[in-house]
Amino acid sequence: MRVVSLVPSLTEAVAVSAPGVLVGATDWCTHPAELGVARIGGTKNPKTERILDLAPDLVIANEEENRAPDLDALRTAGVEVLVTEVREVPQAFAELERVLAACGTASRPRWLDEAERAWAELPAPEERRTAVVPIWRRPWMVLGRDTFAGDVLSRLGVNHLYAAHEDRYPRVPPAELRAAAPDVVVLPDEPYRFTADDGPEAFSGLPCALVSGRHLTWYGPSLAEAPEVLGAALRAAHR
Repeated sequence: MRVVSLVPSLTEAVAVSAPGVLVGATDWCTHPAELGVARIGGTKNPKTERILDLAPDLVIANEEENRAPDLDALRTAGVEVLVTEVREVPQAFAELERVLAACGTASRPRWLDEAERAWAELPAPEERRTAVVPIWRRPWMVLGRDTFAGDVLSRLGVNHLYAAHEDRYPRVPPAELRAAAPDVVVLPDEPYRFTADDGPEAFSGLPCALVSGRHLTWYGPSLAEAPEVLGAALRAAHR
């Protein structure tokens, strides 16, 4: 079985669950750190000819992270493409099972059981807080409706204020974000790399939680530790 992954979280999931199956991944596929496969460009601009040269039996993709024209070009060339859709945590587990089965895993990996258990045993939040969640600046963009990251935060007791917006990733100027008066501003380190020196200064007077983008937006082995890692970062913002 030869698989090319166009999704960083799926790359990690397949690499640790079916060693040797992956032959190609994007430039953004950073986990596992020792992954040694051909790089085929970005998630939004994969080099389709390079992918075809790898002669994959399967390409795994995501309806949000990858562009339909690129996937159509691969299908036209005769490559099987499996496209995931993940908007909620339970959906992530179902899609991971589907991907791993398609990649020929012989048994269900332990990390997937641990991840499901971590979220199933998550206690109900003692209180709920409001948040805005920038995911880019120049221009400023935030989480909107129907996102996986939004569902992750909701299960941790955080209601993001643009969850009912008509856009999934609306552009909102920082003045409007400040005026919304959230309890916390959640700043992930991807896709934009917010840091202590790049992001919080735009929200003076508001608590800011710097969080791991991998734990907030990836669906893979990181899901097992995401409740603990994200919960700690959110609590730290209110100390």
